[in-house]
Amino acid sequence: MTSFLDMFWLKDESPSDSDGLPAPAVIAREIVADLKAALDRCRPIGADLGE
Repeated sequence: MTSFLDMFWLKDESPSDSDGLPAPAVIAREIVADLKAALDRCRPIGADLGE
Protein backbone atom coordinates (compact mmCIF):
# COMPACT_ATOMS: atom_id res chain seq x y z
CA MET A 1 0.00 0.00 0.00
CA THR A 2 1.41 3.37 -1.02
CA SER A 3 0.84 6.49 1.05
CA PHE A 4 0.42 9.77 -0.74
CA LEU A 5 -0.31 13.17 0.74
CA ASP A 6 -1.70 15.58 -1.81
CA MET A 7 -1.12 19.08 -0.48
CA PHE A 8 -1.73 21.02 -3.69
CA TRP A 9 -5.11 22.07 -2.33
CA LEU A 10 -3.27 24.09 0.35
CA LYS A 11 -1.74 26.42 -2.21
CA ASP A 12 -3.08 29.95 -1.94
CA GLU A 13 -2.79 31.82 -5.21
CA SER A 14 -3.96 35.15 -3.80
CA PRO A 15 -1.21 37.73 -4.39
CA SER A 16 -2.69 40.12 -1.82
CA ASP A 17 -1.85 37.74 1.04
CA SER A 18 1.87 38.25 0.52
CA ASP A 19 1.73 42.05 0.73
CA GLY A 20 2.12 42.14 4.51
CA LEU A 21 4.88 39.55 4.73
CA PRO A 22 8.39 40.53 5.82
CA ALA A 23 11.20 40.41 3.29
CA PRO A 24 12.65 36.94 2.63
CA ALA A 25 15.93 37.93 4.30
CA VAL A 26 14.05 38.87 7.47
CA ILE A 27 12.18 35.56 7.47
CA ALA A 28 15.46 33.69 6.93
CA ARG A 29 17.13 35.52 9.85
CA GLU A 30 14.19 34.66 12.11
CA ILE A 31 14.39 30.99 11.10
CA VAL A 32 18.12 30.89 11.80
CA ALA A 33 17.60 32.54 15.20
CA ASP A 34 14.85 30.03 16.07
CA LEU A 35 17.04 27.10 15.01
CA LYS A 36 19.98 28.39 17.05
CA ALA A 37 17.74 28.76 20.10
CA ALA A 38 16.46 25.21 19.64
CA LEU A 39 20.03 23.90 19.40
CA ASP A 40 20.98 25.78 22.56
CA ARG A 41 18.10 24.09 24.38
CA CYS A 42 19.06 20.66 23.00
CA ARG A 43 22.79 20.81 23.77
CA PRO A 44 22.35 20.07 27.51
CA ILE A 45 20.24 17.03 26.63
CA GLY A 46 22.95 15.75 24.33
CA ALA A 47 25.54 16.33 27.05
CA ASP A 48 23.43 14.34 29.51
CA LEU A 49 23.27 11.52 26.98
CA GLY A 50 27.05 11.50 26.50
CA GLU A 51 27.19 13.32 23.18
